[in-house]
Amino acid sequence: MTRRAGCVPPALVLVAHGTRSARGVDLVAALAEEVAASVGTTRVAFVDVLGPSPSEVLRELAAPAVVVPAFLASGYHVHTDVPREVADSGNPDVHVTPALGPDPVLAGVLLQRLREAGWTRGDAVVLAAAGSSDPRALTDVRRAAAMLADLTGERVDIGYVATGEPRVPEVVARVRDEAGRRVFVASYLLAHGLFHSRLAEAGADGVAEPLGVHPALVQLVVARYRAGVEAARVTGAAEAVRPRHHRVLPVR
Repeated sequence: MTRRAGCVPPALVLVAHGTRSARGVDLVAALAEEVAASVGTTRVAFVDVLGPSPSEVLRELAAPAVVVPAFLASGYHVHTDVPREVADSGNPDVHVTPALGPDPVLAGVLLQRLREAGWTRGDAVVLAAAGSSDPRALTDVRRAAAMLADLTGERVDIGYVATGEPRVPEVVARVRDEAGRRVFVASYLLAHGLFHSRLAEAGADGVAEPLGVHPALVQLVVARYRAGVEAARVTGAAEAVRPRHHRVLPVR
């Protein structure tokens, strides 16, 4: 990304997966609205299920932009879909930041949601994630579980809601048999929807709310954006001072 001094800051394009759940769509819109209060122009795009797509938004902007993938783990959508959408947009001034998760900030929100659901120290914890066929995303989920374990002081087991094994009900039952204590599910999901609704049938003693539009999550998006703006500025400055190589014609 290249920027001229005095230009309007790049727009933030918040890219989410997409969902048929009205509550899920409303959450992404609310998150973008909260973020916009700190950074200015903020647009929403989706890589699946509904539009607009990132390429459509970036073409419409026709201006510098920072894309923040609103994903809790980096799988196919982050590594493949987002870069392809950026390339298809034809917009040359786009910087893509890392995904939102895993991050210690999210672990802190997970802990708060668990406590709100009635979890107390000594209760077992199962982290419920959507799942993925991409091993990189599963590695990220394990990192998220480790971060939550550091905060709770408890082992955190992992169960998947949609893709991957083991499934959440299986993990809840196993942990209850092994530990003989209450089991709470930490919802590693952004919003209410089909995936979160399935957790009510997992057999846990309590299910935490999704991350939602938490102030800490809003600030995490803002931090990703600002780091992206700075990275783009540094890259642009480096390109501006890089010596150019001229072809030397032979003397005749």
